[in-house]
Amino acid sequence: MRETPALSAEQQAREEDLIQRVLRSFDECTNPRLKELMISAVENLHAFVREVRLTEEEWLQGIEFLTAVGHMTNDQRQEFILLSDTLGVSMQTIAINNEAYDDATEATVFGPFFVEGSPALESGGDIAFGAAGEPCWVEGTVTDAQGRPVAGAGIEVWEADAAGFYDVQYGDQRTAARGQLSSQADGSYRFWAVTPVPYPIPDDGPVGKMLEATGRSPMRAAHLHFLVRAPHCRTLVTHIFVEGDELLDSDTVFGVKNSLVKKFERQPVGTPTPDGRVVEGTWSKVTFDIVLAPAGA
Repeated sequence: MRETPALSAEQQAREEDLIQRVLRSFDECTNPRLKELMISAVENLHAFVREVRLTEEEWLQGIEFLTAVGHMTNDQRQEFILLSDTLGVSMQTIAINNEAYDDATEATVFGPFFVEGSPALESGGDIAFGAAGEPCWVEGTVTDAQGRPVAGAGIEVWEADAAGFYDVQYGDQRTAARGQLSSQADGSYRFWAVTPVPYPIPDDGPVGKMLEATGRSPMRAAHLHFLVRAPHCRTLVTHIFVEGDELLDSDTVFGVKNSLVKKFERQPVGTPTPDGRVVEGTWSKVTFDIVLAPAGA
């Protein structure tokens, strides 16, 4: 960090007077939480400006950057989520709001590609719906923190295809590599997906330019998304990651947690599948046992 020049008492007084006047402007706010958030945000923003001695040109560049982020955002792409993710703010918020609870499965980033109303599957169904990729058998159980099976838990899953794209990135209204199903009476679940592959986040916008300018990669480690909901349990948003992926230590949104790294076992050509499906070529399988924390924990 560069050295901060010594400031005269007069200059320090002027800067301090300004921040105090801004803070007093919230005195009549009747929403205690909103008042707390605004005061803290203003205090920290002013502290940043004063610490780095922000120039007017730099501030204008920052405003132009955020404006570009807004212009890039639409119904199919949320550039602000990408910005939050790549700055680690999403993961920090998740960490604060999903405190550790016994052996409950850890949460990670939601990401910008979830879509409401994905196709419903029967147990053992296939979320690929034509998405390119090596078939992958996914199975596991859903239990509560006391180890009791959770029947009827809603499980939504989504992922990129073998080319590293989500269905919404194609722009042709396709629905692929996503679906939803429920856990069985014994808490078990199973479905077909495609083996996850690494891919870059959309980097043709301002967030991509920020990563390039700061010498960072846009690549995400290979993963499969899960959203799990059940009565009396804390909703879980998480991924599982592929053991051995070279990007596990450099995931651009800081989403990897050791507990979520799973072994995707590649099966040789001709290996019988769990449900008798005939697969041309190799396929993989993975087990992911999900433990839900209680609601309010």
